[in-house]
Amino acid sequence: MTPSSNAAPEPHRISIVVPVYQGERTLAALVDEILPLTKITLSPAGRPLIVEEVLLVFDHGPDNSADRIRELTATHSFVRGVWLSRNFGQHPATLAGMASSGGEWIVTMDEDGQHDPAAIGSLLDTALDRQSSVVYAKPTNAAPHGMWRNTASRGSKWLIAKAMAADNTVSYQSYRLVLGEVGRSVAAYAGSEAYLDVALGWIAGDVTTSPVALREEQGRRSGYRLRTLLSHFWRMVLSSGTKGLRLVSFIGVAFALLGLVLVLWVLASYLLFDLGSEVRGWASTMVILLFGFGATLFSLGVVAEYVGVNVKTAMGKPPYLIVADPADGPLGRTGSTTNSTPPESTPSA
Repeated sequence: MTPSSNAAPEPHRISIVVPVYQGERTLAALVDEILPLTKITLSPAGRPLIVEEVLLVFDHGPDNSADRIRELTATHSFVRGVWLSRNFGQHPATLAGMASSGGEWIVTMDEDGQHDPAAIGSLLDTALDRQSSVVYAKPTNAAPHGMWRNTASRGSKWLIAKAMAADNTVSYQSYRLVLGEVGRSVAAYAGSEAYLDVALGWIAGDVTTSPVALREEQGRRSGYRLRTLLSHFWRMVLSSGTKGLRLVSFIGVAFALLGLVLVLWVLASYLLFDLGSEVRGWASTMVILLFGFGATLFSLGVVAEYVGVNVKTAMGKPPYLIVADPADGPLGRTGSTTNSTPPESTPSA
């Protein structure tokens, strides 16, 4: 029998993935904000949606996030803990959550309250209106990180988009909506050094953005430091393909041209302008040697980074490893039987 045209459309089923590193103070408030979305609600365009599960991926941070995850999973049936074997970082933790999800759509968001769950409906509307498999939140306000970090972030994204010519490069954000089958596929094959957003761009048909207002981080300072941000940037460069290797060729050509210009300048100064005077070239020679050796070592370093990525992939280094909650396994049984009497063994017949 053909279903009636007046029947209510099936709601879009959503899984929310939250990588957790320092979420002890913020996770409970975040889950409370998500709670109304676990019943069928309507997006701004009137489309029904429901959050079926919230996956909290424990990435072995320095606080008591693990206990908070256990409390929330015991309180809310829609909350699930995903336990990693060690600290892998935000992107691998996000991939682990994607791999463990079951929704038609996957929403990834931070643990610190900066991302408003109420904006999920707008992200979904954008995906359906534009038929996009990946939608990034596009901040309508300056990110609450300070001028220098925001400037560096915009500069690095421009470099990847223009200089490295990465495919499907938009304004990357950790607040994103991904078609479930796309997210789970990326989580299945992405290598240990892959940058999540670059990997999504490899297979996503249409990547777009949706305007969202960012909020202040709640309860703690950002866990990102200069070293972490530089590591993210370098991973983005390596994941964008072999275009970074073109920089090595560019440096070689640039220094070859510079050497030719210096040779012409020395010949011209000797033959035309300063005939008969002694040519003193030790200082310029040392400068040229220092720049030349510096460029050579930098080029070798870039090549070595690409070789290292391929070696790790060939050796099978996983981007993440999901395990059971350590509290439920042998590591959770820390009690001693020193003061207790061991049970008597039953003699065999």
